[in-house]
Amino acid sequence: MGDRNVVIITGGAMGIGRAIADRFAKGGSAVVIADVSGAADAAADIVAAGGEAIGVTCDISDPASCDAMAEAAVQAFGRIDTLVNNAGLYSTLKLAEFTKITPEEWQKVLNVNVMGQALVTAAILPTMQAQGRGAIVNMSSGTPFKGVPFLLHYVASKGAINAMTKALAKELGAAGIRVNGVAPGFTMSDGVKANPHQIEKLQEISVNARVIARDQLPEDVVGAVVFLASQDAAFITGQTLVVDGGAYFH
Repeated sequence: MGDRNVVIITGGAMGIGRAIADRFAKGGSAVVIADVSGAADAAADIVAAGGEAIGVTCDISDPASCDAMAEAAVQAFGRIDTLVNNAGLYSTLKLAEFTKITPEEWQKVLNVNVMGQALVTAAILPTMQAQGRGAIVNMSSGTPFKGVPFLLHYVASKGAINAMTKALAKELGAAGIRVNGVAPGFTMSDGVKANPHQIEKLQEISVNARVIARDQLPEDVVGAVVFLASQDAAFITGQTLVVDGGAYFH
């Protein structure tokens, strides 16, 4: 246990989350991969490569599941230093005009992308508060900054995360807990590749606007997350860093 950094990555079994988990593990952190499926296999891969990890099956929209995941992390490693709120719905969503997105689809996206991050944060918060320190990195998206169309429920959910990041930073700062966000552009993750219906339209909307004219990969997001979780960012909180190859400048 000692001074080892303990990191929870939700949605860590594949895509951006898996790239983040691998980087933390290679840097010597103990990693908790929380995902609805594949968590144990992803953790086993990290252990086989010489890292330290456990996998926990977790549905972030279920408070009891989030609480059980946080308890498993503490039981395994004794503390929680970093939370990366990465899990969310995106690649399986269908592009649609605003009026054709059903109330049920809206509710599903908000339950996972907004409430899910809130529930995971609430589950780990008592541990961080008892420690008197911690870092939370919320995964947002470049879409609310650019106003990407045809995914209004998703864009709205990530706009909410940007607002939550600022508010939580104010609320938790006195407890020694920093809260920041990372907002990737359209990333060629495993989930996106498995749902090619998105690629052509979003290439036109997002990728063609980039200054760095190439596909964004999960590995392009990792450095910003690791930095914001590190002591190099000890005086940074309430910020959302856009990592999108220059498609949007604030």
